[in-house]
Amino acid sequence: MAGLKYMSGFGNEFANEDPRCPGSLPEGQNNPQVCPYGLYAEQLSGSAFTCPRSTNKRSWLYRILPSVRHKPFTPMSCGDLTENWNEVEPDPNQLRWKPFIIPKSSENKVDFISGLHTVCGAGDSKSRNGIAIHMYTCNTSMTDKCFQNADGDFLIVPQQGEILITTEFGKMMVEPNEICVIQQGMRFSVDVFGETRGYILEVFGAHFELPDLGPIGANGLANPRDFQTPVAWYEDRTVATGYTVVNKYQGKLFSCQQDFSPFNVVAWHGNYTPYKYNLENFMAINCVAFDHADPSIFTVLTAKSTRPGVAIADFVIFPPRWGVADHTFRPPYYHRNCMSEFMGLIKGHYEAKEEGFPTVYVCAYAYTCTSAHIYMYMIVYIYIYIPCYVYCVRLTETSNNLQEAGLNKRNDMRIHHFKASRSRKYIQWVRKVFRPP
Repeated sequence: MAGLKYMSGFGNEFANEDPRCPGSLPEGQNNPQVCPYGLYAEQLSGSAFTCPRSTNKRSWLYRILPSVRHKPFTPMSCGDLTENWNEVEPDPNQLRWKPFIIPKSSENKVDFISGLHTVCGAGDSKSRNGIAIHMYTCNTSMTDKCFQNADGDFLIVPQQGEILITTEFGKMMVEPNEICVIQQGMRFSVDVFGETRGYILEVFGAHFELPDLGPIGANGLANPRDFQTPVAWYEDRTVATGYTVVNKYQGKLFSCQQDFSPFNVVAWHGNYTPYKYNLENFMAINCVAFDHADPSIFTVLTAKSTRPGVAIADFVIFPPRWGVADHTFRPPYYHRNCMSEFMGLIKGHYEAKEEGFPTVYVCAYAYTCTSAHIYMYMIVYIYIYIPCYVYCVRLTETSNNLQEAGLNKRNDMRIHHFKASRSRKYIQWVRKVFRPP
């Protein structure tokens, strides 16, 4: 959307006010007896009060009406959203999903909330430890409705269609090949402009951070200056028919009604904010001598666990880049990993077949803990590393449904298990395409 402005930086102490109300941000204190313009001061905490200063997250919001003015929450249908990993039996095989079908708006209007589908995950929100991976498919904007996740952070990755996200902090336009993070407790609404689809990584009990660079030095990978935080924007709107607030709490959905828009924050300051990032700005680092570096060098964001060096989840991308190693087998090494992996395609095509593989057949992959696999080069795709077992709950959408995929049993190996014969064909193709001059 033309005219949207952002502030640059990651985890900064921001301060901003809507230019329509100059001087609305209090000076010298957070909670004056009377705020400018008669606003209400409200603190949103993203960490315990006594966390070390380096990890303490909070923002002060100055709003027209306080958030507490709403009717009681009542349970609502969760649809395909779940944390029950026991719905299906564990499956240690390599799994691949076809793209989730986006409903036609002429047949069924689906907004962001009703279009959420849980694919896999581990742990649970009650113990504040674990992750969930969802898909969203929608065709309709959220009208007089917002969403709040009390369980954890949402990292949203659009795959088809741009989304306009309105938050209490301002607005963000997020397009395919960009990501955004809506942190725990932040209310937001999603507008779409047609058939829309994407991925969501949800983490419980931790917030995303930039990975430490170590010997890389001060610069590289995702640079802090390239992250963008929205500027303050508000609407003073009464909704006589009722505004719906949907709250995800302990894996379940609840809703309440209020008679005003929650996006009534005129000014705010703090370091606990939503933000977005363009993946094209990622400074990839690669091997320039021999062998392959581990894929951890492509980490964009990480959610750390309490165990040093081990993350709850790492968000990794494989963008276009040069690979110039000498005397090295061109494809990345075969691998069995103690971390489970989930991969989602953003754009490009499946390159394990010389003429490519139709994107319509391949949407996402899951390699469970210690299952054998080989990394695939795409134009742009994402990897999520999880140091635990991942339980898949949406197996009905997998591409081993041969009739649905339009494949016969012989061809199923091309899309489901990576068998030795496919590996040899892939290796032959790679040697042909990437043969040395």
